[in-house]
Amino acid sequence: MENIFNIIIDSFIKDKIGIADNFLSESLALNLTNNLTALYEDSRLKLAGTGDSKSVAFRGNFRGDIIYWLDRKNNDVHENLFFDLMDLFVQYLNDTCYTGITSYEFHYTLYQSGTCYKKHLDQFRENDSRKYSMIMYLNKNWIQEDGGELCIHHATGLQNISPNNGKSVFFQSNELEHEVLITNKPRMSITGWLKV
Repeated sequence: MENIFNIIIDSFIKDKIGIADNFLSESLALNLTNNLTALYEDSRLKLAGTGDSKSVAFRGNFRGDIIYWLDRKNNDVHENLFFDLMDLFVQYLNDTCYTGITSYEFHYTLYQSGTCYKKHLDQFRENDSRKYSMIMYLNKNWIQEDGGELCIHHATGLQNISPNNGKSVFFQSNELEHEVLITNKPRMSITGWLKV
């Protein structure tokens, strides 16, 4: 895994955004996709809001995804394998880049056809504990016509990233404004933050 971790870190240092294909193995991505699909079919995903828990707002025209928080307490073998992977990545980041990450939080994310998430930062105004954002995509056979790209707003211009299965994206939560462009079919991921 160190090779994949280094790909993310090296591209982050170069372009302020780390990208690695196959961060999730094919089998882990498939099992997490199956989990997310089952949760959706059981109506357990809930509309995501904006703001922190004290000032949460639900604005479907601004943010249209539905989510379900991952937790080791769920005792799901595949989620726990995902957490094991994140533990390894956090340890590697702390050992090689001295990031000081102490915790993380992740949720399943589903954008239904026709939804998006307009331009925003991932850090709360009153709480700066989120240091890095991470997204791991769960979309097999995604093509450009499907839409749903992650659009990063760099000072020098826009960068669109396709949500291909197994790919991971990594960036500073307080630095890069970004948006999810309108998706033309259901778009799935695990999204979260590394915290101090």
